[in-house]
Amino acid sequence: MSTDFPTAPDSGSAFPTTAKVVVIGAGIVGNGVVGHLAELGWRDIVQIDKGPLPNPGGSTGHASNFIFPVDHNREMAALNLDSQRQYTEMGVNTECGGIEIARTDERMEEFRRRMVSAKNWGIPAKLVTPAEIKEMVPFINEEILVGGFYSPTVSVVDSLRAGTIFREKAQELGASQTFANVEVEDLIVETVDGVKQIVAVVTDRGRIDCDYCVICVGVWAPKLAAMAGTFIPLTPAVHQMIDVGPIPVLEETGKELGFPIIRDMDTFCYERQSAGSMEVGSYAHRPIFMKAEEIPSIKDSRLSPTELPITMDDFDPQLEQALELMPDILGTAEIKYAINGLLSLTPDAFPLIGEMPDVKNLWSCCAVWIKEAPGAARMLAEWMTHGQPEIDPHHSDIARFYDYARNDSHVRARCAEHFQKTYGIVHPREQWASERGVRTAPWHDRTEALGAVYFLAGGMERPHWYESNAGLVEKFGVEGREHEWDARWWSPIINAEHLALKDSVGMVDLAPFVVFEFDGPGTMDFLQSMTVNSVNVPVGKSIYTPVLDVNGGFRSDLTMLRIAENTYRVMTGAFDGPRDKFWFTKHLPEDGSVHFQDLTSSYAVLGLWGPNARKVMSKLTESDVSNEGFPYGTTQEVLFDSIPVRLFRISYVGELGWEIYVQTEHARAVWDKVAAAGAEFGIVPVGAGVYGTTGRLEKGYRLMGSELDGEYTVVEAGLHRPKVKSADFIGKAAYLEHREEDPAAILCTLTVEDHISARDGIKRFMVGGETITTPDGERIVDRKGRVSVVTTAGSGPSTGKFLLLAYLTPKHAVLGNDLCVYYMDELYPVKVAVVGSTPIFDPTDARMKS
Repeated sequence: MSTDFPTAPDSGSAFPTTAKVVVIGAGIVGNGVVGHLAELGWRDIVQIDKGPLPNPGGSTGHASNFIFPVDHNREMAALNLDSQRQYTEMGVNTECGGIEIARTDERMEEFRRRMVSAKNWGIPAKLVTPAEIKEMVPFINEEILVGGFYSPTVSVVDSLRAGTIFREKAQELGASQTFANVEVEDLIVETVDGVKQIVAVVTDRGRIDCDYCVICVGVWAPKLAAMAGTFIPLTPAVHQMIDVGPIPVLEETGKELGFPIIRDMDTFCYERQSAGSMEVGSYAHRPIFMKAEEIPSIKDSRLSPTELPITMDDFDPQLEQALELMPDILGTAEIKYAINGLLSLTPDAFPLIGEMPDVKNLWSCCAVWIKEAPGAARMLAEWMTHGQPEIDPHHSDIARFYDYARNDSHVRARCAEHFQKTYGIVHPREQWASERGVRTAPWHDRTEALGAVYFLAGGMERPHWYESNAGLVEKFGVEGREHEWDARWWSPIINAEHLALKDSVGMVDLAPFVVFEFDGPGTMDFLQSMTVNSVNVPVGKSIYTPVLDVNGGFRSDLTMLRIAENTYRVMTGAFDGPRDKFWFTKHLPEDGSVHFQDLTSSYAVLGLWGPNARKVMSKLTESDVSNEGFPYGTTQEVLFDSIPVRLFRISYVGELGWEIYVQTEHARAVWDKVAAAGAEFGIVPVGAGVYGTTGRLEKGYRLMGSELDGEYTVVEAGLHRPKVKSADFIGKAAYLEHREEDPAAILCTLTVEDHISARDGIKRFMVGGETITTPDGERIVDRKGRVSVVTTAGSGPSTGKFLLLAYLTPKHAVLGNDLCVYYMDELYPVKVAVVGSTPIFDPTDARMKS
C-alpha cells in the first residue's frame, strides 16, 4: 500500500471534517505516533503536514541518523535502545560501530564513566588505544589521540523509510489518513466545564473537529503552541554539517558505512561515512538560533526549510580540526554539500513529551532526535492510551517547567549554554551558569552574606553549603576528596555542617519548597482519591504519602497538613512542583467542590533542627513546644513575637526540630529572629548538601526522581503500611497486586568498604548512577529486567561511612552481603548495611521524636 496519500483536491480523498485525533507532523516522530496509536487500538486518526511526502522538509530529512546508544540518563538510554530495537524490526537499522575519541586525559576519565553507563544498560563497549582506533579506521591520525570508547552497536538508520513503514502500519489497520501539503492556520481551544481543551484544528483545507491533537512538528512547535494559547519551550537551532568527497578509500568499501562513525568529542565534531564521501558535523560553533516564524517556507527554500545556507566562518575552525584528524582523506576532497541544519533544543536538553499542562487533550512529542524518535512515539502513544507509559517519562514530561521557564528569553539563554555541552563533559552535580538569580528567597541577602554557594532547585537559588562554615572543617576533622572529579560541585564544609547540626543546632533554607492548598467541602474525598495513605486525620495532623500513577508506580511523594476541617496544605519538592500541580489540577472534581491555590510565592520555609532546636524554639515563641505539647508529625500556628508562623514538627535530617512556614513579607525578620535565638547555642546555617544528601542518606529517606519513580513500586521502596485504606485511589488496583506478590527488588543502604583506586592509589567517591555488581563484577538484574544502580551516593558523617542507596534483588538484599560498586571502570567493595527503610543512623528515630 502506498503511504503517500494523494492530497490534491481532485485526488478522490475527501478532506476530513472530524477526527478522534489529529497528528500534526509527518517526520519520524509524527509517523511513529500515528503507527503506535494505531497499534494500540486508536482509530479515526488524521495526520497532516505542510510539506510533501515522504520528506516533508523537517530535520528528519537532513539529520545524520546515527545512534550512539550509551547515555548516562536511564530514561534517555531506554528510549535510545527501544528506538534501535524498533528500527531493527523494520529492517532500517545498520550497525557499523562507533568510536568516541579522546584528545585529552579528562576525556578519557569521562569514557571510564561511560563504561559504567554502558554496563548499566547492557550495551557492549570497551576502551580502546590509539593503535586500536587506527586499526579500525586506517585514515585517522592516531598521534593526536589519547584513546577512545568503542561501542559495536552504534548504528545508522533510514528514518524516512521508517516513517513510511509507520504510516503503512496505521493505514493497513484502517486507522488513519495522511494528508500532505496542508498548512495549519489555527488551533481552536474552548473552555469546557471550566477547563481549556483542544476542540479543532483549522487548516488551509478546512476545519477538523477533534477530541485530541498531537503536535509533532519539531522546530515549528512554538508557532503551533502559540495558536492554542500555550507554550512549547524549545528553540530552532543550527547544527552545521558538510559532506566532503569523493574519497577513494570510502568508495572502495562499496558500502554506505564501511568504517565506524567517529565522534571527536574534544572538538565537538563527528565524522560519518556516507557512501563515497565523509560527512562532518559540528556542535562547536556559536549558538545560532531562529524563531519558528522565521523559518523559510518550502517554496522559498533552496533545499528544504530546515537546510539553510552554511555560514563557513563558523565552521572553518572545526574544518581545520577535522583535517588534523583525517588529513589524508579530507585534505584531498571537495565540499559537496554544506548546510546550517535546524534542530530543536530545550532548556534542559530533554524532550518535550506529554499532555500540555494548560490545554486538555493537546499533546506534545517535540524536541525528539532521530536516535530516540520511535521510543518517544511509543511513550506518547502508551501515555495517551493507558495513562502511563512503560518507560517512566519523568525527565521528558512537558509539564515539568515552572512559569519562569516558559518564555523565549529563558529558553534561549539555557539553550545557548547547553548547545556546546552536547559533546561536553557534564558532571552529575553541575550547575547552570545562565539564568541565575531569577528566583531567590526573601532572605537571600542574609545567605549571600554568609557565603552561600547556591545550587538551583526548581530555579530557586538554594544554599548548598556556606563558606562562613569553613572553620568547622578543621573543628570536626573532615577530610576532603583528592580527585578533582569527585570533589567537583562538592565541599567538605557539607560534612562539617552536618556534624555541627547533629552536635547542637542548624537552620536550613527551604524556600524552594512548593506549597499548595486545597479547600472546599469535597477536599478530603478528592485527596483520598489521589493518595495511597489516608488523609482522614484530625485537624493539626500530617500525612506522608506516595501518589501513584495508574500502574502503581510513583507519580509523586509528598507531605500534607490538615489545617482545618476542609483545608489541606500540601508540600512537595522544588524539582517536582509543576508536575505535581498539573497532576492534582488535572483530576480536580468538575463540580467545583474543591478549590486549589498555589501558595509557593506566598510562603517561605525555614528548617530548624538539632539537639538544641527545642531550646531555640522556646526562645522564639511562648507556645508549648514540649514533646507533649507539640508531638512529632503535628502542626500549629504560633507567634514569633507579633509574627504569625506555622510550625510543622517533622525532620528530613533525623534530628529534633521543625519546618517554619512564614508569609513572605515576614521572612527576613523570622530568619533574623531564629539566628539571634540560636546564637548562644552556636547555631549555624546548614545547606542542602546536608538536607538533601548526608542527613537524608543516614535516615534512608527516599527522594522522588532518585529512589522513587514510575518504574518502582511502593512495596519495593519499603514505604507500604500494614493496612490499605478502604477509599479508592489512582493506582490502587496495581498497588494491591504489588502487596500480594514477592517484591522483585528491595531498596537497600550499602556502605563502601574500601575507596582506594587500583589505578592511581587515591580514594575515590561515587557520585550516583554507578552499577552495583556481584563480587566478580556481574550485573544484578531483577526479574523485571531492572539493573541495580546507585540511586544516591554521599557521605554519612555520623556513621563514618560513605553510603549508597540501591535496589537489590531479594537474593542479594541480605544484611552483611558483600558486593561491589562499578565506578570509573573499577570495582570497589561494598556491604549491604540496611535492607529496607530502617535508618542506618538512629534506627529507632529517638533523636527526632523525643
